[in-house]
Amino acid sequence: MFDWNDLRHFLAVARAGSTLGAAKRLGVNQTTVARRLDALEAAGGVKLFERDRAGANLTEAGADLLAHAEAVEKAALAVEHRLAARRREMAGVVRLTTSEALATIGVVPALGEFRRLYPDIQIDLVLTDAFLDIEKGEADIALRASYGLESSSLVARKVADDYWGVFCSRAYADAHGAPTTREALAGHAVVDGEGALKDLPPLTWLREAAGGAGPLRCSTMNNIVNAVAAGLGLAALPSGLGDRHPDLVWCQPVTIPGQASFWVLTRQDLRQVPRIRAFIDFIVPHLTASMRETPDRSGLDRW
Repeated sequence: MFDWNDLRHFLAVARAGSTLGAAKRLGVNQTTVARRLDALEAAGGVKLFERDRAGANLTEAGADLLAHAEAVEKAALAVEHRLAARRREMAGVVRLTTSEALATIGVVPALGEFRRLYPDIQIDLVLTDAFLDIEKGEADIALRASYGLESSSLVARKVADDYWGVFCSRAYADAHGAPTTREALAGHAVVDGEGALKDLPPLTWLREAAGGAGPLRCSTMNNIVNAVAAGLGLAALPSGLGDRHPDLVWCQPVTIPGQASFWVLTRQDLRQVPRIRAFIDFIVPHLTASMRETPDRSGLDRW
């Protein structure tokens, strides 16, 4: 089987009329050109040039090979140009919006590998618990947890189910107990949500079960986690977030109708843009792996 580099040197000699001329065209030394020709002739078992001090002239076998070699060159250049075009397509900015909590769980840990695969794609990470308007172009891709998607022209891809639980700190559990039933939640301090988080169904469920909000309301999920870890009260948290914190104790599941899920959303006109498609196809399996179902706690010792 011939080497394309050998064939490339053959074409250069045929066009320059000498190994010296070919070496100058290719930017290599004359010995390299001669060695490449020898390798090609050995692989084919034929002599391709009559070489002397005056230059190199094609033999009958060499002349017969020339047109085929030029066809191979054309095909190789087409491949090279297509690869270059794909590299240009796999460049630019992907603007992703999600919450700080979801970014911490599943997005940021995967970005190092994504950058190694696609070094020319820049990720602009917009962290907010409010929903940016993807249809209006405020972001290219959104990662959201939702109990139901509103009707829109967006394309949605489910990542995983979203399980919630009631958590408190170990210090809080020592001082006040860890409520393990809905009835036991009554009277406990609740770290509640504010702004975009206020009406999330799990937070509303806990607020109602406990008889009202407690000493603090936070506008981001990470602030709620920090407040719970500081012993300020109970909170409803995504289990994937609460389970990762070493100082938090799981008390019970949040039991509300329906099932929340994580979704990746983008616009119809963006879904096949190479850099957008590459990021979605890359990040979904990473998110799925990092957002597995709440661990089986059926045999867990209560606090």
